[in-house]
Amino acid sequence: MSGEIGWLNSLPADQAEAELLTCCASHVWAQKVAAHRPYVDSTSLMAAAVAGVRELSWPDIEEALSAHPRIGDRAKAGTREAEWSAGEQSGTASADQQTLDDIAAGNLAYEQRFGHVFLIRAAGRSAEQIRAELRRRLANTAEGERIATQRELADITRLRIRKLLEDR
Repeated sequence: MSGEIGWLNSLPADQAEAELLTCCASHVWAQKVAAHRPYVDSTSLMAAAVAGVRELSWPDIEEALSAHPRIGDRAKAGTREAEWSAGEQSGTASADQQTLDDIAAGNLAYEQRFGHVFLIRAAGRSAEQIRAELRRRLANTAEGERIATQRELADITRLRIRKLLEDR
């Protein structure tokens, strides 16, 4: 068993679920990923985490979305998720005001159209790239956007699993 994953494997189920919920806020997902322990290494955990997101029902995805702030907003301070979110959205920190205003307006238009927060793996993307993707995805069908949202949630979950393991 890999040392980087051993601590997670050794936790009681409820504690493992609590740790995993910081990576994806779906209780169904966290229970499933925790229940499949022990993982032999981080690669097997990552594969299970991503597969678990891809298997979520839409209500479970909506539960996960509730933990994500709008792009440009900040998560509830003092939590691991808030710290991670701030780092992931760091590409917006140096954006000009027009780009930030466009993203804010796009967030509202997106929420009115699709009924949930615009989710994107912001890590490694500039504010201009996020704005362009937001504009592009506003043209999606409802079903197409659900697929895109689930894909982004899987990407964010993968990134956060890595952070969870690195923090140990």
